[in-house]
Parts: sequence; C-alpha cells; structure tokens
Amino acid sequence: MDALEIVTSDAPDSAVIWLHGLGADGHDFAPIVPELGLPPRTRVRFIFPHAPMLPVTINNGYVMPAWYDVKSLDLSQEEDAAGIYNSQRMLETLIHRELKRGIVSTRIVVAGFSQGGAIALHAGLRYSTPLAGVLALSTYLPLPDTIMAEASTANAALPVFMAHGTADNVIPLSHAAASRDLLKQRGYAVEWHEYPMAHSMCAEEISDVGKWLTQIFVA
Repeated sequence: MDALEIVTSDAPDSAVIWLHGLGADGHDFAPIVPELGLPPRTRVRFIFPHAPMLPVTINNGYVMPAWYDVKSLDLSQEEDAAGIYNSQRMLETLIHRELKRGIVSTRIVVAGFSQGGAIALHAGLRYSTPLAGVLALSTYLPLPDTIMAEASTANAALPVFMAHGTADNVIPLSHAAASRDLLKQRGYAVEWHEYPMAHSMCAEEISDVGKWLTQIFVA
C-alpha cells in the first residue's frame, strides 16, 4: 500500500500505523507527530497509509478515499462487511511489513480516526499475535455482533484508547459509547476520553494521545 512515513529515529524499534478518515489521505495526521510530545528516547516509525478509492453510497456514489462503503447515516443499519474485512487484510499487510522490518508485534500500535479508527479497532482485536495497543479516535466498533466469535485470544488484554467529541455530529457520542461499553463487557482495557469538540481533534486530545503512546512504548 502507498503510505507516508515519518520516523523519530534512524533506528525505530516501534511503529504506529495510523489510518485516516473518509475522504482524507495519509497526509491528514502527519502534522500531529511533532505535537505528541514523545520523549527523545522513543524510536517510532509512523505509517500513514492512503485508503483506496471507492464509491461511497451516502455521497451519491462519489468515488473518494475510503476504507469501506457507508450505506446509511444510521451506523446501526447495514454495514459494508466485505469492505471492512478487505481493509482489515490491508492493515494486516502493513503490520506484516513492519514485522519483516524488525519491529516485534508488541511494539506496534494500530490507530485511526473515524472510519480509519473503526478499521483499527476491528483489525486490532482480531490480529493473531499480541499488539501494543489500539488508538481509536472519534469512531466506533463496526460489525459488533461478530466480535465475540472472531476476537483473537492473543489480544484479549489489548490496551485500547478511545476518544470522542461531545459535539460530534458525524458519529454520535452515544454510538461510540455503546462500542466502549461492549468492549468493556468483553473484558478489554478501554481508556475513554471525551472532549468538547465536533468530529475533529483538539490540543488536549493530542496531548493525551502522546502520553498514552509514551506509556505504551516506554513503560
């Protein structure tokens, strides 16, 4: 997959694979890296892949960067399962590439915003070997009815950082909170944050993400 890469060291020992939201591309979150405040001793490779171009139903079939089709504004309605599983495989390919480059799986965080966060959650919980964590921003868990049967025991204790805006008019806070509650019921260690913002990121959230990543990679 085509992707933008940013490294904080010439010899990275950790990786964050960060998926953008619908209609964006891998450049969307690259400016955040220096704002995370990661300590100098962290050696991280950030990978920002570009989603494939797909027709999106809610946008009258307009072709745009998308990890899967969105068939309805009501996210509890029919989901594009085929597209979600296809993006899961694409994310797993990126994880496998990091393994081949010498990064162990327990030093890899899968991250994403909105639609990208949905894929990070979906794929991270199903990945066959232990990961370092999942960073899920302004998002939700897709295909929730399948998680019990498909979740990997290797990532049963996977740390999950979820954050959401209280004024989000794209993915309602209630929908994200329902995903949080489901994950907690399944025993996942979910760290939940709310911020007074819309479907976006804010300075406080970026700071909290940086603290969480530091805890994951340095502790």
